[in-house]
Amino acid sequence: MNLPYQLLTFAVLATCWELYADVRGGLLLPGFAETVRATAGLLGEAELWRALYVSNQALVLGFALAVVVGVPLGTALGRFRLLERYADVHLNILLVTPMAALIPLLVMSVGVGTVSRVVLVALFSVVMVIVNSRAGVRQVDPALIEMARSFGAGERTVWARILLPAALPAVMTGVRLGLGRAVTGMVLVELLMVSDGIGGLILTYRGLLKAPQLYGTIAVILAEALLLGAAAHWAERRLTRWTRPNPSRTRTARSQR
Repeated sequence: MNLPYQLLTFAVLATCWELYADVRGGLLLPGFAETVRATAGLLGEAELWRALYVSNQALVLGFALAVVVGVPLGTALGRFRLLERYADVHLNILLVTPMAALIPLLVMSVGVGTVSRVVLVALFSVVMVIVNSRAGVRQVDPALIEMARSFGAGERTVWARILLPAALPAVMTGVRLGLGRAVTGMVLVELLMVSDGIGGLILTYRGLLKAPQLYGTIAVILAEALLLGAAAHWAERRLTRWTRPNPSRTRTARSQR
């Protein structure tokens, strides 16, 4: 439904970009068509795919670590108020701390390598996962839990039948938002700490004043982020289908009235 409008918006932006580059552009601002040609050329070069492989190693490991740590911790914070009292201040620190400021600390503590990159990517994304997982558990109606307790349900049953199913939409939203933050962390750590992967490629093209290749590399990063976001959104819709109304049942109910 929205595809024609999205294509129209993209066409308008591309036209404005091309016109602005013709009027004000130069060595450092290529036109849209030139950027598209440079991007197509980059896709045929092994250097780009090597950079993507190196960068995505940190992305996959760091994001997996964020999910493995963030989902259990967030749901536990939403369920147990005493635990939240001890952890809330640390979570707030992570929420307000500029992650770029942690890069020197990571370099001094774990060195320059894969470990520090994975840790920074995890720190970028784990906050979104924790906060949304906690909110998902908190929004569960306490009356449902009390009703389950009155029928003899134990803590394990409450988690399996009430808390986790009800919190799943918020958890998946946190995973999707955390994935976007993980891509940001992946690029930032390579720009500021390790001149390798996609970040190193950006720095190389910037130093050589190869603006079309620079913009093309950024376009590849944006395309990867969009594809990952679309995959996460698809997974979210598949796992939480029961939260959306069934159109056929809605029409049947309306016809019966």
